[in-house]
Amino acid sequence: MGSRAKVLLPFALLTFVGLSAWRMWPRGPETITVKGPTMGTTFAVTVVADRISDTQSAAIEGLVKEELGTIDELMSNYRPDSEISRFNAHRSADPFPLSPPMVEVLAISDEIHALSGGAFDISIPPLLEAWGFGPNGDPDRGAPTPAALEALSERVGQGRIRLDPEGSNARKEHPQLSIDLSAIAPGYAADRIAAALEARGYSRFMVDVGGEFRVLGRNQGDQPWRIGIERPAATRDDGPALQEIVSLERGALATSGDYRSYRELDGRRISHTIDPRSQRPIEHQLASVTVIADDAARADALATALNVLGPAQGLALAEEHKLPVMMIIRDGNAFTTQTTPAFDALRASADGATIEAQ
Repeated sequence: MGSRAKVLLPFALLTFVGLSAWRMWPRGPETITVKGPTMGTTFAVTVVADRISDTQSAAIEGLVKEELGTIDELMSNYRPDSEISRFNAHRSADPFPLSPPMVEVLAISDEIHALSGGAFDISIPPLLEAWGFGPNGDPDRGAPTPAALEALSERVGQGRIRLDPEGSNARKEHPQLSIDLSAIAPGYAADRIAAALEARGYSRFMVDVGGEFRVLGRNQGDQPWRIGIERPAATRDDGPALQEIVSLERGALATSGDYRSYRELDGRRISHTIDPRSQRPIEHQLASVTVIADDAARADALATALNVLGPAQGLALAEEHKLPVMMIIRDGNAFTTQTTPAFDALRASADGATIEAQ
């Protein structure tokens, strides 16, 4: 009995010393990833920190879901009780009171609408429905007649929404005017999550809401965050493939394309992206456009605007405003790419904002 105790005591002391040394030994950074469905798409948020306790993990998860829930309650066209649905149902010229996030998103929408010459327009729900898209669209309906489109003209036009940021309200010039924020809300949600994480002291994270990204700092391997740009698929059945990998330490990236959201009409592929200027689906050969910007809301909206403008007008606008942009263009059964000088400069940079060709 005594000899056994003499053996166990040194063993216990060695175990204690070993555990103590393990606790004191510096460990690498820890990560938490929160992901799931949201707003008809998916999200994934990865946070890196020196230590992430169970309490912190729960707080991060709660923060992410709270921000996403707020945006869904405000900007979902699929919820009859959302703020946007109530605005769309408002059949009056009287000002409609708006929450601060809605004011901010409408202000950014006006900015991109003006910059793009009307290519970005949040008042397109009647056109989406007419062409069989959106929450009220019939995917089996035929193409609208020119007369039907002309009749919708009074109900479409972002200039008919009078935003009053100081009064926190907006007024319609036509009682049946309605809006859709699906081309900016995911990016704005990513920005909201990023701001909330920063406010709580986190400086290393990647936020992905529906493929709209906002990043800060470096990943767990102490490298810039790597974001893949998808090569467009020829059909819905084609699996995903990478065109480029963008490495960023700060900023946002968004991609807009028509290669997954479309329907067949009279033997033709009809894009879900509607040009509000012509009232018709886009017909050019631009398959996707990726924009890098300071914030995800603007990147999201700009990607849609450039997708509407097409490879010639879109590239000219991007170069004029020195935007880092990559366009993937159909060329028969293959694809070609066009990039702006600002995008090429990122390729050549060595400061953590680089792009790697695949």
